[in-house]
Amino acid sequence: MPDTPLTGRHILVVEDEYLIASEVKRWLLTAGAIVVGPVPSVDGALDLIADHRPDAAVLDVNLGDRDTAYPIADKLGILGVPYLFATGDLHLADASVYGHRPWIEKPFVESELVRVLTKLIATP
Repeated sequence: MPDTPLTGRHILVVEDEYLIASEVKRWLLTAGAIVVGPVPSVDGALDLIADHRPDAAVLDVNLGDRDTAYPIADKLGILGVPYLFATGDLHLADASVYGHRPWIEKPFVESELVRVLTKLIATP
């Protein structure tokens, strides 16, 4: 497998839907990334971040019935870790204070995820 911009990069995946999390993990591994997680909850993600600062993150906005990924995004922002939202809830992504952050709409495909993450990591 040739090197890609994601090769060796630690990418945190926060996703509460098992099948989506599995696919995202597989896609990132294929792109050469080291996947941190996936994890389905805010607390789990914050624990992983405390143990190992990722190079970037993919965050599902809605986690479970009432949780959102915004506390994770806040922590990543403080650490200077780039992240993107992967969501089907475009109204929530557009209406929030995080509307300026990169996002991809569910359902998304492997090439789109890798392209957006590559661009995110390459941006200083």
